[in-house]
Order: sequence, then structure tokens, then C-alpha cells
Amino acid sequence: MQASLIALATELKRLKAAGVKSVSVSEESLDALRRVIATRNSVSTKSATDRPVVPGLMVQSPAAPKLVAAAAAPGVVKADASIPPPPVIVLPSGDKAARWAALRERVLTDATCRAHVRTGKQVVFGVGHLDAQIMFVGEAPGAEEEVQGEPFVGPAGQLLTRMIAGMGLQRSEVYIGNIMNWRPEIPTASGGAQYGNRPPTEQEMSYCLPFLRAQIEVVAPALLVALGATAAQGLLGFGKFRALGEVRGQWHEFAGKPLMVTYHPSYILRNPTNRSKRLIWEDLLKVMERAGRPISSKQRDYFLEK
Repeated sequence: MQASLIALATELKRLKAAGVKSVSVSEESLDALRRVIATRNSVSTKSATDRPVVPGLMVQSPAAPKLVAAAAAPGVVKADASIPPPPVIVLPSGDKAARWAALRERVLTDATCRAHVRTGKQVVFGVGHLDAQIMFVGEAPGAEEEVQGEPFVGPAGQLLTRMIAGMGLQRSEVYIGNIMNWRPEIPTASGGAQYGNRPPTEQEMSYCLPFLRAQIEVVAPALLVALGATAAQGLLGFGKFRALGEVRGQWHEFAGKPLMVTYHPSYILRNPTNRSKRLIWEDLLKVMERAGRPISSKQRDYFLEK
């Protein structure tokens, strides 16, 4: 139950960072949350319908919009003594393939990365074309990714593949990576499975960023696309913005490359409307224009409200 509550709070925080102000929850779900809260000693005498789950984000019942309290959001994650200072990555000489292979081996055998991967799971490294013009960057692997050892292979990854196809490209023609090389851990019972994801900490992303920079150096893409608020924070710097809407759809810079910030594909999975699809698509149209990709009239009109 604790893991489920942590996952819920993490998802609500992600929604808030993406600019979502409220979410709709059924009365059955609200009743279940109230029952959980009622059993927790930490619940104050204040009514469970008087406090927000995450500051600034309301959870609403479709029938009766009210603020409700769920489990307290996880506290600030303390510095992890098992994570050393960021490594210095020195790429070997050779062609792209040789340098990429050496970097991949360096990541997959990195002691810190391996120490944070659960038994039976994998460190995750970027994939794609080594001469890719466009590189997509996410925050961290999820459940499917740490099993397969490849970024963006779950539902959000499958949607990203379709988005890339909408741009007139194949997944194999771009490069896809994450800032993190491992799935951020959530405490579980001994030997238990991890349910849900949490955003990586600044310390975790700082450790992994040199590996991402090295991938950018090897691939040398013309431009980068940050997928989601956490990835944008990792690339632009923590505290640079409060909500993703402040920076999405704009050109920034990372590692000397133009950087476009847009929503994570999971945003569409949660909000499968033409409006949400169009928001991301408008950002991708800017990427296509900057990359000199041909854009048809049909592509320009994708997801416009009829």
C-alpha cells in the first residue's frame, strides 16, 4: 500500500509540474483514499476533504468538486551517500561506432549504476542512429525499460514511436536516451517488486548527466528534444522554472545544441484529447522546421480541432 501511495503522490507531482491544475477522480476512488487516510496516525483532525494532495493541484470528484487529502507526498530525498561526484568521461579515439560501443560498455559496467539496479533488471543506455539529426531525451527508465535495457519501450515509448512516425521518420533514424541510466528506486519490502516511478533527484541526474553529454558528443545531433518537466529540469537546471508551460515550445540550449522542450508522451496517455496532442505536435513542428524537414499540409493540420 505504501508503494502505491508513493506512486500516486509522484504522479500528482508530475501532473502539477506539467501545468495540470486539477484531475478528476471517481467517488469510489475518493472513498478508498479516505479509508486509507483514516487509518494513518499522521492524519490531523482537519477534515480529509479540506486539504490538497499536492500544493496547487486539486483532486476533484466529478459529482462534487472538493479538495481531498491523499497520502502525504514523499519528503525531500536526502543525499545518497552511495552516489559519488559526477564522473569525468574521456571518450576513446576511433570512429563513432567504436566510441559509442566503448561508452555503452562504460555505462553498463559502471559500479554506481549497477548498484542502483534491482536484481534481474538492467542498466539502460541510449539507442538509435549514430548519425541522427534529432535526439530525444527523457528523464529515466521505467518498469519496461529496466527489463529490456532500452529507453522508451513501454506505452509512452510506443506513443513516442508513433509521434516520430508522424514527423516522417522512423524510430531507427533518431537517437533516444534518458538522463538517468537506472530506474529511480522506491522502497519496497525485501525482494518485492517496485510499483510506480518517482522523479530522479538532482543528485542522481547530476551523476548521470556526463554520460548523456558523452552520447551527445558521439552522435552529434543537430538538435535535442527534452520530453517532460523532469528532463527539462535536468538539462536546463533545477529551479529554472516552476511549471513546464513556462519553458515548453521554446528553444533553449544544452551541450551546445539547440534544445526544444515539450511534454512527455505520457501526458497524452493521461489526456488523450486533440488539444493535448496538438500542444506536443506544435512543438514537434518547430523541431521539424529547425531540422529542415519537409512538412506537408496534412502534417501541419494534425490534431486541429474540427
